[in-house]
Amino acid sequence: MQSPLAQPALARHVAIIMDGNGRWATGRGLPRAAGHAEGARAVRRTVEEAVRLGVGTLTLYAFSGDNWKRPGPEVATLMRLFHRYLRIETPRCAAEGVRLSVIGRRDRLAPSLVAAIERAERVTAGGAVLHLRIALDYSARDVLVRAAAEAARRGSCTREEFSALVGRAEWGPAPAPDVDLLIRTGGEQRLSDFMLWESAYAELYFTQTMWPDFDAARLRAALDEFARRDRRFGDVPHALAG
Repeated sequence: MQSPLAQPALARHVAIIMDGNGRWATGRGLPRAAGHAEGARAVRRTVEEAVRLGVGTLTLYAFSGDNWKRPGPEVATLMRLFHRYLRIETPRCAAEGVRLSVIGRRDRLAPSLVAAIERAERVTAGGAVLHLRIALDYSARDVLVRAAAEAARRGSCTREEFSALVGRAEWGPAPAPDVDLLIRTGGEQRLSDFMLWESAYAELYFTQTMWPDFDAARLRAALDEFARRDRRFGDVPHALAG
């Protein structure tokens, strides 16, 4: 097995905390819903550029388990946007070889939205160009609790086996590789309960850009920064070894 140090500087799994929709809108005198709608367009731009750049897996944090605390009308707007996105983008994803998966709880979602999720996953299941994962009603801490409970039930568990349990506990159809690059827009610098296990060695990239303004050039800038970083995974550079 090849050492991580020998791998090329390629972000195979990019995860993004899409933050700043509401502030983008209020800063322009618009309702927060307008920011969420513009944010959906930023998702399309980002997915298209990720395909062009050869990213293997893209995970987008769309709605956390704590976001249910937001005002009811805003939550309802977000759910309508998710449903609309799936309806419009599923055929596009299928045509472009993008596999679409949703991770997170589904028991608190409307049955019509769950049906749209299941249809999107079924229609795009053969996509091999990019695996697009949308985190919806997602909490990394809840995932870890579920995985730990299953590990305890088994009695013993290796790190690799626990990683597989984490993948299954995400309620998604399949686990994903560890995150290489985690991007957060909107100026905040925290993980907000997002992919805590998979991001153990992720490179973190924070930008002041609000999510609706995120575009292909900004994704390329983040990936360029990633390529310049020295990832050692606890080791030392080969030039200093020995």
